[in-house]
Amino acid sequence: MENIPQSRRTFIATLTALFCSALLLRRYLTPHKAAADKALASVATAEIPAQGALVFREARIALMRSGDDIYALSLVCTHLGCTVNVTADGLSCPCHGSQFDRGGNVVKGPADRPLRRMKTSRRGEMIEVTAG
Repeated sequence: MENIPQSRRTFIATLTALFCSALLLRRYLTPHKAAADKALASVATAEIPAQGALVFREARIALMRSGDDIYALSLVCTHLGCTVNVTADGLSCPCHGSQFDRGGNVVKGPADRPLRRMKTSRRGEMIEVTAG
């Protein structure tokens, strides 16, 4: 059996490279739980129109009111991720023509899943929307 010489410096450099690689893999391959708890929008309840919607384009969410029920929908189309437009009749995707009702359910494809409901919580007279 042949003995391959290895210096201490090479061994320590190899261990260091493996350790750094493991840290990078862990950082980029594990989900971030803090992002789910971050508030995407916070608005006074009185600002949400009756039988209407309050749209936050940058956050890609819409706060909807139907009677006393207030809920938030993601405006990301479940077909290919385009931003859905809110209309008087419901929600429609400008990219491929998917249509959703005011509850986020699919009325017309090609989308085959409903829009995602976001978590809402009341804090006094404020409504806070989070991704979780």
